[in-house]
Amino acid sequence: MGDPSDATNDLTTAGDDAVHLARELVRRDSTNLGGGEGDERAAAEFVAEALADAGLTPQLLEPARRRSNVVARVPGTDPDAPALLVHAHLDVVPARAEDWSVPPFGGEIADCPVTGAPSLWGRGTVDMKNTVAMAAAVVRHWARGGLRPRRDIVLALVADEEDSAAFGADWLVREHAHLFEGCRVAVGERGGHTVHARTATGRPVRLYPVAAAERGSAWLSLRAHGTAGHGSRPPGDNAVGALAAAMARIDAHRWPLHLTPVTRAAIDAIAAALEVERVPGDTDTNEAVDALVARFGAAAPLVAPTVRNSATPTTLSAGYKVNVVPGEAIGGVDGRVLPGAEEEFARTMDALTGDRVDWAYDHASPPVDAPLGTAALAAMRSALVAHDPDAHVVPVCMAGGTDAKVFARLGIDCYGFSPMRLPEGMDYPGLLHGVDERVPLEGLRSGVRVLDAFLRS
Repeated sequence: MGDPSDATNDLTTAGDDAVHLARELVRRDSTNLGGGEGDERAAAEFVAEALADAGLTPQLLEPARRRSNVVARVPGTDPDAPALLVHAHLDVVPARAEDWSVPPFGGEIADCPVTGAPSLWGRGTVDMKNTVAMAAAVVRHWARGGLRPRRDIVLALVADEEDSAAFGADWLVREHAHLFEGCRVAVGERGGHTVHARTATGRPVRLYPVAAAERGSAWLSLRAHGTAGHGSRPPGDNAVGALAAAMARIDAHRWPLHLTPVTRAAIDAIAAALEVERVPGDTDTNEAVDALVARFGAAAPLVAPTVRNSATPTTLSAGYKVNVVPGEAIGGVDGRVLPGAEEEFARTMDALTGDRVDWAYDHASPPVDAPLGTAALAAMRSALVAHDPDAHVVPVCMAGGTDAKVFARLGIDCYGFSPMRLPEGMDYPGLLHGVDERVPLEGLRSGVRVLDAFLRS
């Protein structure tokens, strides 16, 4: 297999390859408009060709025209070892060119205005063509050096994560589950990147969150019905008023504290790393937890969204003319549900919507969590610490969702691990789906080094 320090495992070329692959992937527009409208074909064909150059036999699989997925298996040296799944998505959210400083699909390289670091700009550089490129660069590096991992590595580079996964991971799991045979652990989106924080005395601390759980998605439609008529003769059962009142109650609701084992572990690990003094009962109430998390400073966003469920009103639709009272009003709510809190969420929505408003799931995906204290987590920690001896690795629950919720249906323990060492001052999570999305070139190169160490562990 070779020692990581051997000349045969010099990863300089692999880092440069990751930059090249990410740049070319950005230039292949794979925008997912939602509602079944997307096109991942060009990106899928490019990465399939890159993997074929490494001697692999990637499969390009499409449930519908141009909704493309790529799956490839890298054979390991130990046929009895459980396989590892590496999944990442090829699709990206839309980008309006007029909002950006550079063409969003141009793959331009320029300095970051905040950190000064040379960076690759474009839609998908953070979410998540960076990871596709790093994983592909690692296996291409293995092919050049005659290296092999200990266990089989299955690469699943999928469509439609930015919508429902119906053309991507969900379809693969339903129709091609055999491709993931033997996989017991998976790594995918988010986690492993640097979060810069400071202790109360100002000492800098580098945290590396690894996602061991994620909240489920509960996208809801709310409907209120009433009497249609003339605006000058308002009915007593106005649908707009009923819906607006329900949306206001949802917006104002204070969800109860619900700390999962992963979030408790995150709070403990961050508090220890930042030398935050603990007091009895500091995780017993909403107020106590909020006060404790606020003391985490720049690290607070790692846990603040995941100490309770949430429901956010997002859309409203009613009527077609100002002097006509509509008979129906429709609203949308983005709900996020913690592991073990699904029944609480449904009961609360029943209470908040009341008798006048019906609600239903437009799309629902379950929350997922993976065990702590595993060999997989230990290997991720070791790979990160080997390349940053001062790293503090923290298990976290993700506020949003990924394709982990789908692959977990196969009994796979899913973690979020897309490692990169990032410069201080970079708001990496803030660039997700944002304008002027960009990733430091050195971040890609460092990610290749960490992924190589982890995937061959």
